[in-house]
Amino acid sequence: MTLKPINRYKLIYSLILCTICLSAAARQPPLKLWYDRPAKIWEETLPLGNGRLGMTPDGGVQKEKIVLNDITLWSGSPQDANNYEAHKSLPEIRRLILEGKNDEAQDLVNQHFICKGPGSGGAQWGKFQTLGDLDITYLYPGNPIVTAATGLQSYRRELSLDHALATTTFKYNGVNYYRTYFTSFDDDVVIIRITADLPGAVSCQISMSRAERYATRMEGKELQFYGQLDNGTDGRGMEYLARVQAKATGGTVIAGSNSLQVKGADELLLIVSAGTNFRGKDYKAETAKLLSTALNKPYIQQRERHIARFSRLFKRVSLDLGQGKSGHLPTDQRLNLFYKNAQDDPALPALFYQFGRYLSISSTRLGLLPPNLQGLWAKEINTPWNGDYHLDVNVQMNHWPLEVSNLSELNLPLADLVKGLVKPGERTAKAYYNANGWIAHVITNVWGFTEPGESASWGVANAGSGWLCNNLWDHYAFTLDKNYLNNIYPVLKGSAQFYNDALIKDPKTGWWVTSPSVSPENSFYLPNGRTANVSMGPTIDNQIVRDLFNNVITASKTLGIDPEFRKILEEKLKLVPPPGVISPSGRIQEWLEDYKETDPQHRHISHLWGLYPASLITPTATPELAAAARKTLEVRGDDGPSWTIAYKLLFWARLQDGNRAFKLLREILKPTSRTDINYGAGGGVYPNMLSAGPPFQIDGNFGAAAGIAEMLLQSHDGFIDLLPAVPDSWKIQGSVKGLKARGNYTVSFSWKAGKVTSYTITGPQAGKVKVKINGQLLAVAVKTGLIPQQR
Repeated sequence: MTLKPINRYKLIYSLILCTICLSAAARQPPLKLWYDRPAKIWEETLPLGNGRLGMTPDGGVQKEKIVLNDITLWSGSPQDANNYEAHKSLPEIRRLILEGKNDEAQDLVNQHFICKGPGSGGAQWGKFQTLGDLDITYLYPGNPIVTAATGLQSYRRELSLDHALATTTFKYNGVNYYRTYFTSFDDDVVIIRITADLPGAVSCQISMSRAERYATRMEGKELQFYGQLDNGTDGRGMEYLARVQAKATGGTVIAGSNSLQVKGADELLLIVSAGTNFRGKDYKAETAKLLSTALNKPYIQQRERHIARFSRLFKRVSLDLGQGKSGHLPTDQRLNLFYKNAQDDPALPALFYQFGRYLSISSTRLGLLPPNLQGLWAKEINTPWNGDYHLDVNVQMNHWPLEVSNLSELNLPLADLVKGLVKPGERTAKAYYNANGWIAHVITNVWGFTEPGESASWGVANAGSGWLCNNLWDHYAFTLDKNYLNNIYPVLKGSAQFYNDALIKDPKTGWWVTSPSVSPENSFYLPNGRTANVSMGPTIDNQIVRDLFNNVITASKTLGIDPEFRKILEEKLKLVPPPGVISPSGRIQEWLEDYKETDPQHRHISHLWGLYPASLITPTATPELAAAARKTLEVRGDDGPSWTIAYKLLFWARLQDGNRAFKLLREILKPTSRTDINYGAGGGVYPNMLSAGPPFQIDGNFGAAAGIAEMLLQSHDGFIDLLPAVPDSWKIQGSVKGLKARGNYTVSFSWKAGKVTSYTITGPQAGKVKVKINGQLLAVAVKTGLIPQQR
């Protein structure tokens, strides 16, 4: 039947209206953190970064401190701390362990089997350090003390996650002041724009400082801030330089002896170009070039190009968990209310997830370093735990959200760091185990340290290198990039060669196990009442060896290479311990023997590595081990440092208990202001949503982001699972777009009342993939550009 013209127009109008409504519903509120007062402590400042440079402005009205960072700025230098006689003690250490004399074995390890020198406590080990402080003193007519009582109004400090911009705005004596900050993804400089709605109202003094090892000078109207860090030998370590120029519209810029003064400007643009001589870079020429380019580019163009480049990564994923009652409040107030009643603000977990993605994009880039314990933000010279790379969970956790969150390429800096550990790791393998292949133990730095740490209680862990290989493998599992697999295969093989050579046979079980080793940082009681850390075959080692051997076997088949080595691993794998041994208590044993742990609520839960990040334990494939893992977590409890809480969140998500996972998410979003060194309970987040160990450690942010994604999508068990661990508070309605599943699938879906209502799955080529939707396992046809399917 032919429609009458008027009906046709009504239909078109209705369709347009419907489209507008749907578009409006799809549009989410801007993703932002905001506050109604300046930061009182660094843990309230706003983190900005472009993968190399970082800054954290405090938004001070009269005096503002902006902490600057360069991810490559490290003290220390390369060293060889291997004890090349260590392997001579290995037979005796192993004999003592086999005889149950672990405490005596540990004494021998401390004497002959740790690194030479002070290890991570020495100056040559080095630290990731702050670059310095950019200090701005603002001048107002009459030089008053600016407070609400003297006319300060409408203060607002904000971080836009959508645009990677921070702003500070306020009104003082009838004048509106505006500041914008960003670390440019375009010209690779720090940019600060200061304006007011009254001509000539911008006046300030700019200087730079640092706690040690710095000097300043003026070259024309360019403030230069430079120095050289301690390398731990002759004092002549890494060099750095920051150049600061002030570009004023109206007013004047005056060069002082060690500061810049701006008087009566309408608009001020501060540009900071900074760099180091890391890896022999010509940082002086490079910083000059970057500064010149930025100075000659219009601000609006610089800002737009910065946003566009950042958005190429950030806009890949959107998440809507619904809105709540608290979205209009400052972020610190939202955090306080969320901990009291989490169900009232479902948008906060979505914001926290996107904040994790934002931090990933901001703290690493191709060709540079992966994020360290601090990401790339450090306020001090002596950063906690040196701001280094811990290999017993922390650096791995930093990368867990990347693949599923559609930021796959940001895993490559870690792959580069690991490649750099192979050669020194080969020396360490020979020195301590007389083994082929390579090993890195529990800590490393930018200088390629692979030796055991300086104490047997934690430093002799065997798991570091194998665990890193799991991260490298994950990138292949998600992308199926054979060129990448071919590139990292020697790294994986070298790690497998080490374990193949270093494993010994346990006479009780006939299993191949590591010895000596530790379950990271944990200890146990011996039958004689003494305590020890050193053992053979801790569960995490057994799981890592099994996972690594399987991955190398798969890689060998995929690439069509190394059939002989593949056969060796296949044969050895038959006697590698199972993914877990269930103790009489119903829990997964942490050690080969059923030792009593000294701390049942210990922060590390290393014996559940097979549950996450590996896929050796799943409710579907290994229900008995999954039940034992659940009991293990019940005994461990829900508190701990922030990274521990995040790890437990991931475990509960893998066990598909959405409400328990949400309880852990609420726990990690617990507000805190503690900055002391903490090894036990008390983790949470600071007002700026950076995770608190305490002190600040960024791994909690990344672990929680991975956990939120894991609650929504899993793909480790041979199929894609939609909403595997959705909590009751998220079931009402929601949607997610752009997540990734293993096999290089991109997944988007919506749900209502806890049931998936539509989904889209795209892949690199046509085919079928197993997808679990609303409890049903289906074979779903996958095409590029697939139209959303209704349920």
